[in-house]
Amino acid sequence: MTTLISVDSLETIVAFSLISCVAAFLWAPALIKFLYKYNITRRNPHDVTLTMECRKHKKGVPIMGGLLIIVTVAVITLLFNWERRFTWVPIGVMLIAATLGGVDDLLNIFNEKKRRNRKLKHLLRLIRVHKSIKHRLWLIMTFPWAVFKRTSLWLGSHPGKGLHVHERLILQFIAGALAAWWIYFKLGDYWHNIYIPFDGFIDIGWLIIPLIILFVMGTANAVNFSDGMDGLAGGSLAITFCALAFLSWIEGFQELAILNSTVVGALITYTYFNIKPARFQMGDIGSLGLGALLAINAIAINRMLLLPFLGFIFYVEIASVIIQILGRYTLGRRIFKMAPAHHHFELRGWSEEKTVMRFWVIHAAVVILGVWIGLA
Repeated sequence: MTTLISVDSLETIVAFSLISCVAAFLWAPALIKFLYKYNITRRNPHDVTLTMECRKHKKGVPIMGGLLIIVTVAVITLLFNWERRFTWVPIGVMLIAATLGGVDDLLNIFNEKKRRNRKLKHLLRLIRVHKSIKHRLWLIMTFPWAVFKRTSLWLGSHPGKGLHVHERLILQFIAGALAAWWIYFKLGDYWHNIYIPFDGFIDIGWLIIPLIILFVMGTANAVNFSDGMDGLAGGSLAITFCALAFLSWIEGFQELAILNSTVVGALITYTYFNIKPARFQMGDIGSLGLGALLAINAIAINRMLLLPFLGFIFYVEIASVIIQILGRYTLGRRIFKMAPAHHHFELRGWSEEKTVMRFWVIHAAVVILGVWIGLA
């Protein structure tokens, strides 16, 4: 499958990055004005990090700045790189995940009431004492669903006014399932094989389907957790999509190389406006959409197992959240001062700039290692 494409194609790939960067710059001021005008900004009631002394200045900064990347990439791809086999589904998955994030962002900002789930103890009591037999039967039948909703809260920082964790997981599962369907049933037998670094390809058949869903969901959430400091997610994603563009080019996937390059250009502009003090922040609309796109583009070039390298800092962030949850529920104490990891270092006294730039450097080093492994 590996077929090195021409230098002319490489020039085209780089050109798309430049076009995307310029296009994003042209409409970024209008987006910033729109977000300020309609008060689509960070607010205390739904954002516990704003209670930290070192982060109070972030109150009032617009979120949903990820629209700059999502819209730019989608429009340029639709106009100039709409290749049925390789770009339809990645863009579709990105838009599904971004829509999920956008709904969550808007609910957190504009929803008046905090959304709550009933506690399991309350439901069990209603099952025992409710006067209506029909209602009791309904509660019994839906109790497993209630258990899923309550236990999924372990994966969230706090129930707020936006989408709850179980709703996010279901919608992310749908996006992951769409990606798995496309790769397994539409791309051909080559994608039934999984690339094992230094060992070639192994055919795992239908088992590729749950792996794809897991990586799409996990990577989307990992990027989402990383969107907490000015420049952190944008700069790290730019490094990762540069690597993906290079690997796509080397492996002969020109349409995906162009798509990844387009993302890099938009991310450069986004990061320019997101460097501290940020004019806007990515929000769930950008982090979930780009996280899902990152996963599916890596899987589409058959480099799924490189994702922990290509998305290293994002996986570190989500791992810190999981470790924090396990520590809280098994040991009864926190492992980190605060999760995700960037908040831990912030509370240890690191400045935001120091944390972001060190994360960038570490991430870039591991991404380079991942590219080297991918070429082995």
